[in-house]
Amino acid sequence: METSVIATNKRAGIKYELFEKLETGIELKGTEVKSLRLHHADLKDSFARVEKSEVILYQFQISPYEKGSYNNVEPCRPRRLLLHRREISRLSGKMAQRGFTLIPLSVYFNSRGKVKVQLAVGKGRRVHDQREKIKKREMEQQLRKAVSLRR
Repeated sequence: METSVIATNKRAGIKYELFEKLETGIELKGTEVKSLRLHHADLKDSFARVEKSEVILYQFQISPYEKGSYNNVEPCRPRRLLLHRREISRLSGKMAQRGFTLIPLSVYFNSRGKVKVQLAVGKGRRVHDQREKIKKREMEQQLRKAVSLRR
C-alpha cells in the first residue's frame, strides 16, 4: 500500500520560504479518521505552534462525518501533533528565532494506514518576494515551452 494524500497546502510554497521538512503523527478522536478517508479536510489557513513541550496544529478543518451523530467533534479544534522530545526541543529553538513558523504542507495516509502530517519550518515572504517567485516560475515555463517547440 502506498501513501494516499488527503489534503495539501498549495499556497505554502508561495507564501513561505521553506527550510526543513519533517513527518509527524496526529492525535485524532472519534470519527475524524473516517472523515479523512473521504478526503473531507482543509489545510488552507492552518499553522502549528510549540506550546508547553507539545506541538499543536490550529485551523486544520476536518468536516464532521455524516453518520457520526453524537460521536462527531468540533471541525476546527486544535489537534496535538506527535513528535519525540528531541524533535520538539529542536523545533522550539528554531521557533524562538524571529519570523519562523511551522506550516503543515500535507496530510496523508502512510503505507501502514496511519494519518501523517508533513510539517515545514518556514519564514514568511514579503508580497514583492511572492511576485518575484511567480514571475521566475512563469519565465521558466515559457523557456521550457520555447525549447520544446524548437525540437
